[in-house]
Amino acid sequence: MTPTQLLVITKAPVPGRSKTRLSPPCTPEQAAAIAAAAVGDTLDAVRATPVARRVVALDGAPGGLDLTGCAVVPQVDGDLGVRLAAAFADAMPGPDGALPTLLIGMDTPQVTPELLAGCLDRLVAAGPGSAVLGVAPDGGWWALGLHAPEPAQVLTGVPMSREDTAVRTRAALEGAGLTVLDLPVLTDIDHFPDALAVAQRCAPGTRTHRVVTGLAATLGAAP
Repeated sequence: MTPTQLLVITKAPVPGRSKTRLSPPCTPEQAAAIAAAAVGDTLDAVRATPVARRVVALDGAPGGLDLTGCAVVPQVDGDLGVRLAAAFADAMPGPDGALPTLLIGMDTPQVTPELLAGCLDRLVAAGPGSAVLGVAPDGGWWALGLHAPEPAQVLTGVPMSREDTAVRTRAALEGAGLTVLDLPVLTDIDHFPDALAVAQRCAPGTRTHRVVTGLAATLGAAP
């Protein structure tokens, strides 16, 4: 069985710095609470996925985050494309460290170990020269899998957080000679309606379901 790796890129959930597009209607503190819940649930799923290595590319101090079982690398300065490329490079050092790697953010806490393992299986089965891309309904993407860090450098030239980000990412990867395969489409948390939709896809006992449902009642928003 081919060893694989999961890479999570995330900001520390600090009011005013994380999930700022949730405000309004959320206060910065409420937005940070959603972020903390989403990171926690995402890391739980990552820890439960059978992989050889788990890496977190973290912007900020860990604070109360549970990073058990994960290697932690700091994010570099720069825009998101630069930080994504650097995260792949840091997580896949040299030929011996270049395990097939799936990168995700913390915006899709509805992920399950089964889903993540299936995404990695698709990447491995496709072999070197391939990539896997999970698109979000808003035109962005939630997951990218690569066999080596070098192709991630194309991300530095892709405008992020736009309606055409996934299309441009696919084109850039194909321009680098890769065959790009699709992963399931998942909604990611950008705005509060997204948080409501994602929370409904999380199990009732999860942090995201509990926190978002509670805030929806406080804010008078329909779950």
